[in-house]
Amino acid sequence: MKYKAIALDLDGTLLNSKKEVSKKNKEVLMKAAEAGVNIILASGRPVPGIKNIARHLHLEELGGYILAYNGGMIINCKNGEVIRRETVPESCYSDIIHVAKKYGVTPLTYDSDGIITTNENDKYVQLEAKINNIPVKQVFHLDETAKLDPPVKFLCVGEHEVLQKVQAELNERLKGEVTVFFSESYFLEIMPNGIEKATSLETLLGKIGLDRKNLIACGDGYNDIPMMRYAGLSVAMENAKDETKEWADYIAPTNDEDGVATAIEKYVLNS
Repeated sequence: MKYKAIALDLDGTLLNSKKEVSKKNKEVLMKAAEAGVNIILASGRPVPGIKNIARHLHLEELGGYILAYNGGMIINCKNGEVIRRETVPESCYSDIIHVAKKYGVTPLTYDSDGIITTNENDKYVQLEAKINNIPVKQVFHLDETAKLDPPVKFLCVGEHEVLQKVQAELNERLKGEVTVFFSESYFLEIMPNGIEKATSLETLLGKIGLDRKNLIACGDGYNDIPMMRYAGLSVAMENAKDETKEWADYIAPTNDEDGVATAIEKYVLNS
């Protein structure tokens, strides 16, 4: 079998428009895992928001990996081993929270259970919780709480025009220490420098003794392009961004038409 690992983006790729893993995708993925293929859930989502999906796919028993925060953290599903963890420098916490407060937007980050934030009732905090199906906990001193379990990512959430000002000031204050970018118009992400899916996949493949030519990467968004360029075989969903499709060796059906299952059947199970 040429392909021994499959890296799967979640939203817009493995998950359908209802944010669910379809029955067909689940069946085919479990067949691949049972055949010895390493299933890697590679997403910008936080760990708690991916663990639910990993459990649904029985990766704790079958084996597989979580590549969370766009590659900032890698976890072995079977034994819980943390293979990679890059965290936001602790010296940045107070600046992030101060600037968020200055512009009236809400900062949040994550602990092992879900979201921690200064305003649990913010509509965008609630949206992030709904997307990931995780709980929200309100805390008074977010910077002090975050130090208890240093996070891989902070988010500032709010209206785009205001967040642009937050981005400009954080870039000025924290230049060279973090990367500040939009994942959605209302989600401003603050992460350690140099985090992306391809470098994390390289780390993981080295750990499990595989070459990039053994890897299939499936995605739909701009943040999936690095791993698609890196992989031996790149698959884009039909619903993918046009620029993402340009890097694909194969265009699969949409995420609502079991595109992941189609690709795995074509290149792994029937090869």
